[in-house]
Amino acid sequence: MTAPTAEAASAPGDEEVPASTNGQGTEAPAAEEAAVEEKPKRATRTKSTAKKTRTVELTLTVTGSLDGAWQADLMHGTTRVVQGLTIPAAAVAKAAQELHPEIAEKIDEVITAAREQHESRLRELEAEMAKVKQALADLGEDA
Repeated sequence: MTAPTAEAASAPGDEEVPASTNGQGTEAPAAEEAAVEEKPKRATRTKSTAKKTRTVELTLTVTGSLDGAWQADLMHGTTRVVQGLTIPAAAVAKAAQELHPEIAEKIDEVITAAREQHESRLRELEAEMAKVKQALADLGEDA
């Protein structure tokens, strides 16, 4: 009796399949082979050495009208900090000059229009006052 050889001891389905085949004895398509061989590498995150800048969100809303009334509202994020604070037109003009010339120009236009409106109203009131004084003078003569 002879000893069985390694080839004879293996079962018919235990054959080694080359890595380039798809297990059925045929060549695997190139795309399958590439997908098996190349696994996506995990992206490693490196810590940034830059300092993280903390920002503070403040929103200042300045509202003016042609009659010269100015108000300020201040928001810190979504929280209202100040609401309807009355501020003088001169302070608004000065702050605008400090911020930027273009901002100052637009605010000056509004302040100038308000000034013209007030001057017009003053002339109307002076004319009315002159009429009232004349009416009083006329009443004084008759008495």
